[in-house]
Amino acid sequence: MHILMKIWSIPRFYKRLISLLLDTGIVTLCFYSAFSVRLGDVYIPLSSQIVSVLLGTVFVTLIVFTKLGLYRAVLRYLTFHALVVVAIGAFISAATVAVLSFYFNASIPRTVPMIYFTFVVLFAGGTRMAVRLLIEYTHQNRHSARVLIYGAGNTGRQLAIALRSASHYQVKAFIDGNKTLAYTVIQGLTVYPPETVQDLVDKHDIDKILLAMPRTSRTERKRIIDNLLHLPVEVLTVPDFDDIVEGNATVDQLKDVAIDDLLGRDPVAPSPELMQANLFEKVVMVTGAGGSIGSELCRQILAQSPKTLVLLELSEYCLYQIDKELNQLTKQLNVATQIVPLLGSVQRPNRLTTIMKAFDVQTVYHAAAYKHVPLVEYNVIEGVRNNVFGTYHCAKAAIAANVESFVLISTDKAVRPTNIMGASKRMAELALQALADETGKSHHTRFCMVRFGNVLGSSGSVIPLFKRQIAEGNAVTVTHPDIIRYFMTIPEAAQLVIQAGAMAKGGDVFVLDMGEPVKIVDLAEKLIRLSGLEVKSEDNPNGDIEIQYTGLRPGEKLYEELLIGDNVSGTGHERIMAAHETYLSLNLFEQILTELDTACQAFDYPTIQRILQDAPTQFTRKHELGDLVWQASQPVSRENVIHLGTKK
Repeated sequence: MHILMKIWSIPRFYKRLISLLLDTGIVTLCFYSAFSVRLGDVYIPLSSQIVSVLLGTVFVTLIVFTKLGLYRAVLRYLTFHALVVVAIGAFISAATVAVLSFYFNASIPRTVPMIYFTFVVLFAGGTRMAVRLLIEYTHQNRHSARVLIYGAGNTGRQLAIALRSASHYQVKAFIDGNKTLAYTVIQGLTVYPPETVQDLVDKHDIDKILLAMPRTSRTERKRIIDNLLHLPVEVLTVPDFDDIVEGNATVDQLKDVAIDDLLGRDPVAPSPELMQANLFEKVVMVTGAGGSIGSELCRQILAQSPKTLVLLELSEYCLYQIDKELNQLTKQLNVATQIVPLLGSVQRPNRLTTIMKAFDVQTVYHAAAYKHVPLVEYNVIEGVRNNVFGTYHCAKAAIAANVESFVLISTDKAVRPTNIMGASKRMAELALQALADETGKSHHTRFCMVRFGNVLGSSGSVIPLFKRQIAEGNAVTVTHPDIIRYFMTIPEAAQLVIQAGAMAKGGDVFVLDMGEPVKIVDLAEKLIRLSGLEVKSEDNPNGDIEIQYTGLRPGEKLYEELLIGDNVSGTGHERIMAAHETYLSLNLFEQILTELDTACQAFDYPTIQRILQDAPTQFTRKHELGDLVWQASQPVSRENVIHLGTKK
């Protein structure tokens, strides 16, 4: 093995010289072997005519192989194309034998060139393939990962080819559900049916299973992944097919299984008419444009070719990031949209009105909000100011600027809230409902709100936390064994928000179909198993990763809801529902808002909580005030403040 490694590492000049000498020997051997096969006995004629034919053939063959690029080919990456080149060279070489035998009047039987051609193809091509296999074997790391490729289609075959040149993977077999491929051999690898995967993992001591099915639906991928979860292997996947086709990724850029696949929720293709209704050739403004939802809204909006896209963001860094990204995206999409990056807070009404009037804004998506439950719980006044007053100021500015459509991004936590964040978002909904009821008589601004649950990959999502904890080998922390949440991908949520806004008539409360709720502990267990690890528990004390329960955080509840009552109806979209809920008149709402403003200015936290509970928000009466500043001002609670401020 050590000698072979030295041979493979010699300079290419010497490798080509060895190849020339080897081919010289092969041509000579094939030439005389053809005679022996033709005559049925070992025969090595050495007459001057025959030797002249042989020398001429060797010379021509080496020149042809050189011109065909055979000596420039890297044997380690040799493909079927090289064998075709060898066949072409062998044909020319055999023709040379025939021509030179006539020219030198050599006594060579007519069938010898044909036999010679066959031998040259077999020996010249066979030796090269043998050297390639030998190189692969010597370069193969004994500690490399043993893998199965799930999917024997075009992507799976490309992946197998790519991994053969990688020293850290050993591909053992294909797995494919296509019954017509069962036990066939593709690229030297046997294709096995899915029911044999357990036996294959045990037999070959498999480390990883690679999913090579980028075109398969999420529902089907979820079914396949669920059938692999019990195996002690890591499950990885190839990039999305669109990314491969567009050149943004290669087939061998393996990555973790997307959480979308674990949910098994196939997105519904958006309606082009609804997507364009409030966007095409219009001036659109997104507040909180640098956030998780806001930034994805901007991407989806830009694809609809608005005239101008106004970005309002409080964070300078987030605004810089999204502005840079969108300007690059305009070039990729070849759209002429003007991107306007503006720093500002939704708590400044004059700034909002001035911006909307200056740019003649026609559509507003209000995504600016403080939405992290514990942080808002610890910072009550800022949460209320931003979520309640910020929304109200934006809505009033929209009326003043004659904005056509105003869409509020709401949350499922606004339904029977158990925390300040949810209560403040319900108050934001009441603000729009009150304004819609009052202004519908004299103004043309259409207000609506879109309510949905958690989105995957948002700034507050548990998924990145779980993945980081697993990668570090630490325990995965879950707040409660029974906690469940609804999940949706950010792109799907943004598309549904845009489509819901296009259906609004005024004061609408739209609720997105979030699918089936997900138990967080089940999600954590799946992520651990997909990493090739086992859950450590009382039943399995030798497991790798433990799941620890930290207890519900301040204001957190076990189950999220999307509807306050049962009064809900369908819309023109299968995943958008319309809720019909009670609301306040504008006069009554503004009275509550005045009381809330007075309490905020006086830093009267208990009164703020009471006002939110007395309003028709259904905010729980059992809520314990957790604001850190308020607790610090209570001498008996100082120890609790330290605990709250450091709790993870």
